[in-house]
Amino acid sequence: MVLSRSESARGKLGVVMNSRVPGSTATGIERIGDRQVMLISSTSSMHRGALLGSDGRRIAAAVKSAIKFEIPIVMLLSTSGASIHEGIEALHGWGVAARELANASGIVPIICGLFGPAVSGPALLLGLSDVVVTTPEAYAFVTGPDMVRDFTGMSVSAEELGGTYSLAVKNGTSHLEATDYDEMLEQIEEVLEFLPSSTNQLPPFMATDDPVERYGSKLDSIIPASPTGSYDVRDIIMEIADDEYFFELRSRFAPQLVVGLARIGGNPVGILANQPRVLAGTLDIPASQKGARFVRFCDGFNLPLITLEDTPGFLPGKDVEWRGMIRHGAELAFSYASCGVPRMCVILRKAYGGAYIVMDSKGMGSDVVFAWPSAEIAVMGAQGAAQILMRRATAEERLEYQTSYEKNYLTPYVAAERGFVDEVIEPGMTRTALASALELVMAKKERIRKAKHANSPM
Repeated sequence: MVLSRSESARGKLGVVMNSRVPGSTATGIERIGDRQVMLISSTSSMHRGALLGSDGRRIAAAVKSAIKFEIPIVMLLSTSGASIHEGIEALHGWGVAARELANASGIVPIICGLFGPAVSGPALLLGLSDVVVTTPEAYAFVTGPDMVRDFTGMSVSAEELGGTYSLAVKNGTSHLEATDYDEMLEQIEEVLEFLPSSTNQLPPFMATDDPVERYGSKLDSIIPASPTGSYDVRDIIMEIADDEYFFELRSRFAPQLVVGLARIGGNPVGILANQPRVLAGTLDIPASQKGARFVRFCDGFNLPLITLEDTPGFLPGKDVEWRGMIRHGAELAFSYASCGVPRMCVILRKAYGGAYIVMDSKGMGSDVVFAWPSAEIAVMGAQGAAQILMRRATAEERLEYQTSYEKNYLTPYVAAERGFVDEVIEPGMTRTALASALELVMAKKERIRKAKHANSPM
């Protein structure tokens, strides 16, 4: 049973913690669905839920307990920020809370439901969460409309600056959008169904009547005949998932990359896929950030990772290079390279250059790589190769070379001969192949590297 708004607002928790401490939050252990969680809930309308120093210490204590008990953290927030009346005491409080949440990251799932404001420093608590669900009343920003106007001269509303649309589309803070408070709770419950209670456990198995041997006949004709033709990669994902169900995250942010949760043979998995319908599936800075964050999320909570690849490469342009395409492209590569969960990749069509490498190739450490017969694995496409290698030739000679290049290089069999592709499979067999590979690699073990931490290219 999901906690209702009235129950959470009054702090009616299964095991209440620090109940006599004043402030605008309540903490305690509660059940959401059939899962036990540490619930941190905004309770007071005084000063629009401004956090006192005592609130920060209460949240920090709850987070420490969640780590000790190995249970997920669920925050239901609506706060106008650190209390101005308390000053430095309130600032210190949310800083203590942020530090403990950072310590919990990757140990227990952190899920946040935002049903009102999250302003100034406390807004950063959203960024420390693994999954954020927002309602239409939600908005969040570090510096508000007044400060934006004072510093830039531009007038902007709170909704425009950090409303649910901006959080979902512009900056990607929101993973899921709910129509109201109750749906927000339902979505939180569904996220929990895919996740273990801590990094020391496996994700929960859910039995299914959908046989893993099911042949996906729709997939045999899904790739367009034209090399520039598009399709919706979600159709492929649903065809390989149990009961054709896919729980997508951050669907409106960097839509050329699709990420989300599904099950195969009852086992929860994370799926990351290029989306040819948007920018031909190219990787830009937001897509690289989105992918890197999702890979780290799967790695932290033992979710086997499936990558579906169809990308012509990184998005070219002066602007993206100046804004740090090198760093953020490396961020995606870094996340895959350090990912220790079972990893499987299916090359659907285009896999060119550096993008082929970072999208979980054998070189990045993928455990099993499949390719469809339509796969094109090469440094670049045939037209680009002909323009470079045959730039002094006639148009007829370039066309002849392009045809030869497509025949000799743009096939998965060259990569298979060199061991970079384990098997070329018929598209309809993808679900069966992934289920068999998953059963094999589920027992995978990797050594922990000897270092305090790696310096990731953020």
